[in-house]
Parts: sequence; structure tokens; C-alpha cells
Amino acid sequence: MCYNGSSGEDAIVRICVLASGSSGNSTLISTGRTRLLVDAGLSRRETLARLASIGEQPGQIGAILISHEHSDHVAGLPVLAKHLKVPVYLTHLTAPSVSWNGYDPKLETFQAGSRIVIGDIEIDTFTIPHDAVDPIGFSFRAEGVKVGLVTDLGYIPDSIKFHLRGCDLLVLESNHDLEMLKVGPYPWPVKQRIMGRNGHLSNDVVCEFLRTELDPATTTLVLGHLSEHNNHPEIVRLGALQALAGRSLFTKLVIAEHREPTEVFEY
Repeated sequence: MCYNGSSGEDAIVRICVLASGSSGNSTLISTGRTRLLVDAGLSRRETLARLASIGEQPGQIGAILISHEHSDHVAGLPVLAKHLKVPVYLTHLTAPSVSWNGYDPKLETFQAGSRIVIGDIEIDTFTIPHDAVDPIGFSFRAEGVKVGLVTDLGYIPDSIKFHLRGCDLLVLESNHDLEMLKVGPYPWPVKQRIMGRNGHLSNDVVCEFLRTELDPATTTLVLGHLSEHNNHPEIVRLGALQALAGRSLFTKLVIAEHREPTEVFEY
């Protein structure tokens, strides 16, 4: 069960989306023993500031996981990894695509689709359809809690739906409103890329997933990676609430932003 506003002493698993969007992505997943950062798209200074704002000590971070090599997910990685002196987990194919600017990191590479364990957190990785070298999504299990994290994908194949079943908390992309994208400022080739099967999820696709596929066990849904130019939080919120209401689900809905962290979700 999800609750918020506690001291954290009774919480077993804590999740906070530190930032979500084209200007930077990073998420904290922690237990009493293990703290992980997923992606490092913010600067070192901003990452540390956002961790401090939710009461986290950077020195307790045990590892960084990377979903893919695009700059909004790795821009701060070399400096942050050097500062924290922690291993970086990423796929065999993604690793050569990251520039380390002279730093020699401790890399832990794996095959997309592998299950890895860091501390007391078990992580399933799975391939996602996006125009990166080897992009992956994650599901995390710890203390009987399951968290799904998948952004940057053009559509939701059955393989991904399988991995998202049983999530207590799900972080999912809702990138663009189709009409806003079509009339927006981007060049047509960029619009085609975003709308393509290796691009980004539209609000319509996400709402259809919520109407037909979202597991009723999901108590908290965080929609993120909203386009700054081709979407609006209230459009996302309204559509998602209508989709959830159509199934009489009481899932808590949160819209993640790039400017500030979400609340800390505690299980």
C-alpha cells in the first residue's frame, strides 16, 4: 500500500522521480540497505541538490543504472559517477556509446533482458522500442514491492505489458499530444521520428493502455517525459483520469516534471 508524508522510518521501499523530460531524467529507488539512481541526465550539482531536497545523502547511493545513451539520460553521468565513485550498470551495447570525458568508470555490463541484483533489489531489464543503440526498461522488486520504470518508447508491445504486470508503482512515458505535435514547431522529420514506432508514446496510446491493460494492482501511476513543446500536464492529467475512471480504478495519478522532483512514494 502506498502512503506519503511519513518520517520514512517505517518505509521499506522509497521511489522518487528526481526529473523527467527532454532536459534530464533521473529516478531514485531505495530500500533500507540499497539506493540506486536510474539515469543521470541532470548535472552533478542539480542531482545532488534534488537528492538533498528529499533527505537523501549522496554518499549512500550504491550504483547508477542507465536505460540508454541519449543525452537527457546520461548528460551528467561522467561527472556524477566520478563524484559518487559507484559502479555504472548498462548493457554491453550501450556502454561504448557513452563518452566518459577521460574518466575511467567501474562498469557493470549485462545483456538486455537479463535479471540483475544490486544489494537487496532484484531488477528485470527488458528491451524497449526506441531509436537508441540498446534501450531498456526496468522492473524492480524488493521486500514484496514491484516498481516498473519505462520511458522513451514508440509503442507498448506485449513483451513490455508482461513486465508491467503486478507493479505497485509504475513510471510510464506520456510524451506528446498528437495534435500539438502536428502543429508544433518541430521540423517534419523530427515529428515523424517522435510519432514512429521507435519514437515516443502519445497521450492517446497511454490512455488506451490505461483503459485496457493497466494492472489493477498498480496503486500509483507516474506519467512522465512530457514534451515541453508538444504536451501539457493538464492535458495528460485529464485524459489519464478519464481512462482510469472508466475502469473504476482508484490508482493515484502523478505527473512528473523536469523542474522539480515528485513526492517520495513510500511502500
